Amino acid sequence: MPEHIVERLKAGDEAAYRELVDSQQQRVLNTALGLVQNHELAEDIAQEVFIEVFRSIEKFGGQSTLSTWIYRITVNKCLDAIRYQRRGKRFAIITSLFRQDTGELKYESPHFDHPGVALEKKENARILFAAVEELPENQRIAFVLSQVEDLPQKEIAEIMNISVKAVESLIQRAKVNLRKKLENIYINRRK
Repeated sequence: MPEHIVERLKAGDEAAYRELVDSQQQRVLNTALGLVQNHELAEDIAQEVFIEVFRSIEKFGGQSTLSTWIYRITVNKCLDAIRYQRRGKRFAIITSLFRQDTGELKYESPHFDHPGVALEKKENARILFAAVEELPENQRIAFVLSQVEDLPQKEIAEIMNISVKAVESLIQRAKVNLRKKLENIYINRRK
C-alpha cells in the first residue's frame, strides 16, 4: 500500500478511500471472520472498521504502518462484538447446553466456513475453529493473526501492543491448549 495514501486520506480524497477499501477489505474481512467466526458479523465489522478508519485517519500518527493500524482497529472491533455477544449469551448458556425435546446434554460445534479453507478440510477446520473460539482472548488473537493471517510476530506485537516475546508465548500456549482440546475431541469421537 503506498505510503502517500495517508496524506490523501487526511485530505479527504474519496478515490484514496476507495483504494484503501479495495486493497484492505479482504484482509480485514478474513481477520474478522477468523476471530468472530460468523460471516454476517464479520462483514458488519469490516464495514465498521472502514468507517472508523475514515473518521479517525486524522489521529493516525504513523508510529506503525497503516495496515498494522487497520489490523488493530479490526481486532478491537472484533473483541467489542465478542464481548457484546457473550453478555447476551450468559443468560441463555445453561438452557442451550441441553436439547429442549429430550433434556439431554448436547455438544454442537458452530457451523463455520472460512474462505481460506479447502473444501475437503472443512470438517477439520470447523473443529479447529470451534477449539480456537474457546481459547483465552489474547491467545485466540495471536493465534489467528499468526496462523490464519500469516502475520509476522513483530507486526502482531504492534497490533496487540505487547512485546514480541509475549506474542511468542501466547502463540505457544494457544498451540498447547489447542492440542489438548483437539485430542479430547478426537478421543471422545472414537468412544
